[in-house]
Amino acid sequence: MHFQGILVGFLTFLIIGLFHPLVIKGEYYIGQKACLIFAFAGIASAIGSMYSEGLSSILLGVVSFSSFWSIIEVKEQKERVRKGWFPDNPKRRNK
Repeated sequence: MHFQGILVGFLTFLIIGLFHPLVIKGEYYIGQKACLIFAFAGIASAIGSMYSEGLSSILLGVVSFSSFWSIIEVKEQKERVRKGWFPDNPKRRNK
């Protein structure tokens, strides 16, 4: 039996699960500038994926597109904060 597909699926699940709190904390502490960090991480991991092989290439690709998707989520998180679903950072409020 081959378990690589199950391993990739499980690790993808963990990576996506990790990005959810990263988006929330990034928007809370950094604001919309978190998009730049996710963009840089996405580009860096995409390049890393192209220059690696096997499981590491696959996982770097998952990290890359999770980072790119997080850019969209940071923008949506701003709207969730506006609606009161998540707390606003009072130290960043007027900046």
